[in-house]
Amino acid sequence: MPVKIRLQRHGKKGKPFYWIVAADARSKRDGKYLEKLGVYNPNTNPATVELNVDGAVTWLQNGAQPTDTAKTLLSYKGALLKNHLAGGVKKGALTEEQAEAKFTAWLEEKAAKIQAKADGLSDAEAKAKADALAAEKAVNEARIAAAAPAPVEEEVAEEVSEEAPAAEAKASNEEE
Repeated sequence: MPVKIRLQRHGKKGKPFYWIVAADARSKRDGKYLEKLGVYNPNTNPATVELNVDGAVTWLQNGAQPTDTAKTLLSYKGALLKNHLAGGVKKGALTEEQAEAKFTAWLEEKAAKIQAKADGLSDAEAKAKADALAAEKAVNEARIAAAAPAPVEEEVAEEVSEEAPAAEAKASNEEE
């Protein structure tokens, strides 16, 4: 029975959510599966991938073939690396401790990259919000400035027009 590690689609239209499963290659896409290995949610940024790495490695060692997308996700979470290191241990090229040390170092580096991306996205979002707020404040200030001087100019014009006849009357009184 050929086994594939593949994605099984769930979720609603336009909002996909996938299970990562080990299934018989002849079963339907969303049909019967042998074991659920994890979940993949592409709707979040960065995408959320939860995977039982040890279960995936077990299936890979037993001959399961991942599909292209599943292979990418297994690589992203380190299942393919762990399988590779397990092969090295089996051949005697590495000890179990060395393989585990390499895998944990890789996991820490990967976690740091993911955290950096998440921080960059949150910083970009905060900067975009600050820029939008500053632009909105500038528009509001311009609107207030445009509305406020109009009545002031009318008052100044009225004062000038009231002062002009008074000045003329004063000047004519001095001439007489």
